[in-house]
Amino acid sequence: MADNYLEKRYDEVFGKKTLVKKVGRPLDSLFLENRSTRGYESDFIVREEVLRKIIGVNTKIASALNQQVLRFKIVLSDKAPLLLQHVKMGGLLPELHLPLKGTEPNAFIIVCSTIKENRNVDIDLGISLQSMLLKAVEIGLNGLIIGSFNREKISEAFDLQFSPLAILAIGKSKEKIRLKEISETDNHKYFRQEDNTHVVPKVKVEDLIM
Repeated sequence: MADNYLEKRYDEVFGKKTLVKKVGRPLDSLFLENRSTRGYESDFIVREEVLRKIIGVNTKIASALNQQVLRFKIVLSDKAPLLLQHVKMGGLLPELHLPLKGTEPNAFIIVCSTIKENRNVDIDLGISLQSMLLKAVEIGLNGLIIGSFNREKISEAFDLQFSPLAILAIGKSKEKIRLKEISETDNHKYFRQEDNTHVVPKVKVEDLIM
């Protein structure tokens, strides 16, 4: 087959203009900027419309068996202190008592499920949380998946119809975060340097492939 045959045939049928694609940010850059953030700019207030835009990605992403059972509760700055009473952040650095005073997130998305948690719900949860975080990064924000929280207290405080599975903190990052390549046998624990840079070890690709 001649070189570029398919491309030339595509041009003949659809025209060259259809080959021009809108160039956005490279996906790898979004991955790199999508870091678990535990310190935020306190004077930056996340608006409800921004959280709605982030939640909106769930209308476009995959869902196991297409059940679409996840539901979302928006928590804004006026009720953020109430939520923070019942969550834990930075589980591997308990001595720091994160978030540090004055760097607390002021916006959250509580993720619930309309059915009992199971394997398919967990698949949906992972897809949803990652997709929402990438959307947040795309618009210049960052976030944190919070899995350590008091379900009963959160359900009661926010009058939730369904049991919460995870909480997503959203805000403008105030942290310096750096990735460090490691081998699979190295220590995976994240840590803080003296300059307060948050270092996250990541296993190199060669060790991930079996």
